[in-house]
Amino acid sequence: MAVETAQAGVRASKEQLLGLYRQMLEIRRCEEQLARLHQTGLIPGACHTYVGEEAIATAVCAHLRESDTVMSTHRGHGHALAKGVPPRELIAELLGKVTGCSHGRGGSMHLFKPEVGMLGTSGIVGPSILMAAGAGYTYMLKQSDQVAVAFFGDGATNNGAFHEGLNLATVWDLPVLFVCENNQYATEVAYSSVTKQPSVATKGGSYGINAVALDGNDVLAIYQAAGEAVRRARTGGGPTLLECKTYRTRPHSEGMRDAGYRTQEEVETWRARDPIPRLRAYLLAEGIASEDELAGIDRAVQELIAAAVEFARESPWPDAATATDHVFSEGLRSHDA
Repeated sequence: MAVETAQAGVRASKEQLLGLYRQMLEIRRCEEQLARLHQTGLIPGACHTYVGEEAIATAVCAHLRESDTVMSTHRGHGHALAKGVPPRELIAELLGKVTGCSHGRGGSMHLFKPEVGMLGTSGIVGPSILMAAGAGYTYMLKQSDQVAVAFFGDGATNNGAFHEGLNLATVWDLPVLFVCENNQYATEVAYSSVTKQPSVATKGGSYGINAVALDGNDVLAIYQAAGEAVRRARTGGGPTLLECKTYRTRPHSEGMRDAGYRTQEEVETWRARDPIPRLRAYLLAEGIASEDELAGIDRAVQELIAAAVEFARESPWPDAATATDHVFSEGLRSHDA
């Protein structure tokens, strides 16, 4: 049964809508557990959570195939989960365990799982843009219908990579989707204080790219726009820039302050726009799902994440003897003199 959503004018089946709800909830519950694990000292290093921004990764990745590729940022847990990285592998990675998706070598900011098209997160600002453009160029040369997606924050739009990547993609009509998660702060610096043009979509439009500004907390609006962008890319229509205006409701990174650069009133205003209860209320109001159905999803997700945490905590540490594995290339010989 197809459902015409009044919010975004997008047609989706009940199964698809419940899938969006479940994926957002899975990301949220996973991030909440990671925050707790960090607070108890079990996660070494940084831990940038995606709480409040779940609608974006969920809606975009819902249209991607396993062969499509995603490049992400330091705040990449949600992208990894939405692209198919199992929660237990994500949590194990942050705990530094060998069963993690990067075998315990990468941690929060270096998540890789090429098997599902997750080509990496990075703490460097902006490289996802250039990597996605490069992947798109490869797909163009191969004449495949694969799509590359770059997730990045508002801070990256003042980086040269943003301008170079968009320019290259538009000149060659590359099959790339650029997704700016504009949460309005680069660490603790307000985006409005470092640019005269606060509209990322307007900036991108100057390169001739199809640019759309969206409510980043409306999963249905993003789902519609991302679906159109992915279809366009697959059929040779070129790249798209989606500016998703959103907000992180936790600190920039766990353990950092969450006051002094933004007000509590601002945080609470955005919490009231939380994408998960927003979709839940819509599903109930439109009669698409019942309280019992949604409660069942809630329980299933809670159990999934609890089992993932247990798996990660019980997993072994990497063997110290393997410290140099994956550092040097193997099986390659230098050219003869």
